[in-house]
Amino acid sequence: MNLVPTVPLVDLADIERAHFMAIAGAGMSPIAHLWHQRGVLVDGCDQQASTIATALQADGIAVSFGHDPAHLDGVDTVVVSSAIRPNEAELLAAQPRRVWHRSAALAALMVDHLGVAITGTHGKSTTSAMVATSLASLDPSYVVGARLAATGRAHRAGNPGGVFVIEADESDGSFLQYQPEVVVVTNIESDHLDRWGTAANYADGFEQLATGSSVKQVVLNSDHPGTKKLSARLPSQAIVSFGSNPQATVRLQAAATTGLTSRGVLVWPGGQARLTLQMPGQYNLLNASACLATAVSLSRLGQVIDFDDVISQLETFRGLERRFQVLGQINGVTMIDDYAHHPTEIEASLMAARTAVGPDHRLVVCFQPHLYSRTRDFADSFGQALTLADRVVVCDVYPAREDPIPGVTGELVAQAAGRHGADVSYQPVLMEAVTDLAQIFAESCQSGDMIMTVGAGDVTQVGSALLAQLGGADG
Repeated sequence: MNLVPTVPLVDLADIERAHFMAIAGAGMSPIAHLWHQRGVLVDGCDQQASTIATALQADGIAVSFGHDPAHLDGVDTVVVSSAIRPNEAELLAAQPRRVWHRSAALAALMVDHLGVAITGTHGKSTTSAMVATSLASLDPSYVVGARLAATGRAHRAGNPGGVFVIEADESDGSFLQYQPEVVVVTNIESDHLDRWGTAANYADGFEQLATGSSVKQVVLNSDHPGTKKLSARLPSQAIVSFGSNPQATVRLQAAATTGLTSRGVLVWPGGQARLTLQMPGQYNLLNASACLATAVSLSRLGQVIDFDDVISQLETFRGLERRFQVLGQINGVTMIDDYAHHPTEIEASLMAARTAVGPDHRLVVCFQPHLYSRTRDFADSFGQALTLADRVVVCDVYPAREDPIPGVTGELVAQAAGRHGADVSYQPVLMEAVTDLAQIFAESCQSGDMIMTVGAGDVTQVGSALLAQLGGADG
């Protein structure tokens, strides 16, 4: 296994100057902001300018571009993300100093708070953001994995010593650094085998987190096979469950999607309420169920919870960037950008889109596989999931932290989709996909149809480029 090791923490008051490598990453920048707010002198570097880098600079945090050992002058602590390669010269030069993975930097922020760590193979970011914002009456701190649509931020400094909600990344094992009182597991399904080695190792990681010495309550999905197995290994009095299962602590009933909204009934001990979300898909209603279950777990730990307010906050929740995000409309055709990058996530997102457009309209999808190892392992499953679209354009693999694997390209996914009956083409050059989609739009799209860009890489650029090429957004 190739996992991030845990490290002993020091008090943030004992850190004078910190340098963040890859500071403008989605997981790094919120921590840098909060360290800065705690009084640590923070600077950082990243590969190129971005809106996130600009926001850091506006907060008074110096950002350099490119890597250089000279960045380390006067620094006592270096914080790195998993995106930094071990042989990077700046990282090698940092070794005499305190070098922390971002998980340790986040864990240091959580000390002396009531920690809520939200993890799982799918749904972490949305569930974390739902929990953080729906518990507004508790004035929580939080760090989540994507920027909220309502605020443009992925972090907040709340009540000192109060509830601290985090998205706990399982991909590299770094979630084992945290010492939360509440652990929320949305689901467990095989993924990140490049790090964990086997599906069994991956599942065991969740059990290690859920059975940590600090953990008092574990919130689990009662519908999912992976979390059911975990539930059997935990003391029943520590579990709060959610889902459509009649035995769940928080039960989801009468779930339905209409257009870009979804609705259902949530029942919990001592109450029930109708809920309408400003986003489609039963999976988002399950995320909201997890949020209510988290509120139940916190009430068991002595927190005063206004459940009516939790429901009210959920109904006004506007989602996250890149999570079924509406980019705009062109002649009545809606453009959506979505971060889904695992076959199960893609199937859920496309099913929500399919329901939203209805039987009389078309769904066009541009998909970019993420990671060579995941493409190799799940090419056929990707192809199967993409059959939910009427027309598919598959781009080449977004490598992220990985080196190429011989023979593994996006064409594997396109071929698999074709075998499963999809109307699919392979376009290895990402921005050429904009031209392909524009042609599909001109030839076959009508008002009420939907075009989605799907994937965790830079496929997000395609949607805005298409809107610009076709005359901009009017919605």
